[in-house]
Amino acid sequence: MILIADSGSTKTDWAIVSSGKPVWKGETKGLNPYYLTEKELDAEIKKSLLPILNGISPDQVYFYGAGCMLDKAETVKRVLKECIKAERVEVYTDLMAAAHSLCGSRPGIACILGTGSNACFFDGTRITKHIPPLGFVLGDEGSGAVLGKLLIGNLLKGFLGKELNNKFFLQYGYSESDIIDKVYRKPFPNRFLASFAPFIKENIHVPEIHELVLNSFIAFFTRNVLPLGEEGEEANAVGSIAYHFKDILQEAAAMCNIRMGKIIQSPMDGLIIHHS
Repeated sequence: MILIADSGSTKTDWAIVSSGKPVWKGETKGLNPYYLTEKELDAEIKKSLLPILNGISPDQVYFYGAGCMLDKAETVKRVLKECIKAERVEVYTDLMAAAHSLCGSRPGIACILGTGSNACFFDGTRITKHIPPLGFVLGDEGSGAVLGKLLIGNLLKGFLGKELNNKFFLQYGYSESDIIDKVYRKPFPNRFLASFAPFIKENIHVPEIHELVLNSFIAFFTRNVLPLGEEGEEANAVGSIAYHFKDILQEAAAMCNIRMGKIIQSPMDGLIIHHS
């Protein structure tokens, strides 16, 4: 029995696979070790995951997660071994989840556009080229967090017009000081900023909003995909932002002379096939 996890900064999707078929699926909060300490990871798994597993004891655990690089991956592995007691526990980056799900065993470019963003070239076995995403302050172009950051910045500076400004503050009920507090003083500002993606989607017909999203996707391709130097390779994308804004993503790709392949919301189905 295999337990597979796909963890972003906002949520973690889980699946139990038995005899090559998924027999259970669940969801918990995101388990990003760059935002959570080892103690907090342990507490969150015991609080949110173990109760819904309801006594199921998997033999193998394959955890794919945002922030699971080097020593952080070892931290997650220790916590999982302590909490789940599986014979085998493997921890990979969320980028490897995208590669396995989007490309299978074939070479290709794998992109993530969710709360954060990322991209790599996968040779069919391993990731051979990668541009560091750098997070929503220094990078993460095209991500939900950056789209939210651009939206809020433009609203507060008065660049999106009075009508849209009033609509936003009426819909969410935040004051300007509330927003500043949540971005600069509260935990998980990336999740907070990404939470405004539905508002962006609702108002995508507004020219300024469409331009905001398009330009951020162009920046994503320019700064994360084109530097990979893999001309002619298909670029595939996974994540809620890629999926819900796929038309604009394809528009941006065409403007950058990039050929788009698969665009899916979640890598889980592909990961189940891969591990089966």
